[in-house]
Amino acid sequence: MDLDAVVLSRIQFAFTIGFHILFPTMTIGLASFLLLAEIRWLRTGDEAWRRLYRFWSKLFALAFGMGVVSGVVLSYQIGTNFSAFSVATGNVIGPLLGYEVLTAFFLEAGFLGIMLFGWDRVPAGVHLLATAMVALGTLISAFWVLAANSWMQTPAGHTLVDGIFYVEDFWRVIFNPSFPVRFAHMGVAAYLTAAFAVAAVSAWQWRIGRRDPAVAYGLRYGLGLAAILAPLQVLIGDLHGLNARDHQPVKVAAMEALWQTTRGAPFVLLAWPDQAAETNRYAIEIPKATSLILTHTLDGEVKGLSEVGPADRPNVPLVFFAFRLMIGLGVVMLAVSWWGAWRLWRGTLLDSRLFLGVVAACGPAGFIAVLAGWVVAESGRQPWIVHGLMRTADAVSPVAAETVLVSLISFIVLYISLLWAFLFYARKLARRGPEHEPAPAPRHVLAGRP
Repeated sequence: MDLDAVVLSRIQFAFTIGFHILFPTMTIGLASFLLLAEIRWLRTGDEAWRRLYRFWSKLFALAFGMGVVSGVVLSYQIGTNFSAFSVATGNVIGPLLGYEVLTAFFLEAGFLGIMLFGWDRVPAGVHLLATAMVALGTLISAFWVLAANSWMQTPAGHTLVDGIFYVEDFWRVIFNPSFPVRFAHMGVAAYLTAAFAVAAVSAWQWRIGRRDPAVAYGLRYGLGLAAILAPLQVLIGDLHGLNARDHQPVKVAAMEALWQTTRGAPFVLLAWPDQAAETNRYAIEIPKATSLILTHTLDGEVKGLSEVGPADRPNVPLVFFAFRLMIGLGVVMLAVSWWGAWRLWRGTLLDSRLFLGVVAACGPAGFIAVLAGWVVAESGRQPWIVHGLMRTADAVSPVAAETVLVSLISFIVLYISLLWAFLFYARKLARRGPEHEPAPAPRHVLAGRP
């Protein structure tokens, strides 16, 4: 592979957005968990819920700051590395990202201070409202970002004149064919990732001797939410696959390493896709399973990569293995969460060090699965930056490869340092655990009592 400006710009953007996405994923899910914890505190008066909230709000603030800093870089990078894309799609993408700032970031920023520092300074109802608005803001942010990205995947509601995209129907731009299912898929992924992060940290804390009711609540509710969200994600993932089958069949063919259009297509559990020879080596297959999944019949036809020329195909091994990594981690999270639900039902959730160790080890699973899913989504539509309409090679700025390489190396060094600092302080907070603080009795606003 020649490391020209196109390839280096793609690697740089993939690295920076891969780093960034970890933090919005955490804050989207964690904000709603904080809302749940505050509601439970207000309803029950149990001080453990308040302390659990205060503990996780510190990690939320840390992740929120990292997300803001790394997100700003992406906006500049679109202009510096993909200026032709900015010129061509600015009429469509610009408003979507602008609305994300106006409706989501301002909402989060406006209430974040009250949420983090308003305890004992504002009434309980006001603080609850602040938490709810921050949680809503994170979800609205995902709404606009996914709308923009989904339009690039399945463009609609535009006209193309002399290489420039113009909005024709803004409603269709936002609610393009893939947006609803992709937004649901990413939203549930964020909630599932945060649920497992809460459960994993809580399991680790209990294992090292933090025998605190707040820690037990974190483990119990983290696993309980995951046990519900994991099978829900399976259903949404199936809908996502059916949508991609209809609108991006080449991506689906790459995910399945299916070279020829086939009736009764097998599901390839594992193989080494040989893109040059257009075959799968050392394949382990389940007969007819892909047809069953994608057409709901054993002999349904699934389009293969042969439907398009080699120049219009993505990197098949990359998409194939990333998809299996995502699916495999999803199965692990489903199994562990249901194992936890079973132990919770039996009243033995906290009794096994082995189980707690497994839960703690699964903490990164959601984050890795999200990264793998984005590799599938973004690499699977290559060589198109706007699917079927604009190639990635035509979107890159006219900059020297050496310039991009220098900035790429700089980003790698800087972001690794930032990630180390984040993990260092996050671990310090996690080891300390929920702190005992003097607190007034809550005003039971949700229970209707003064």
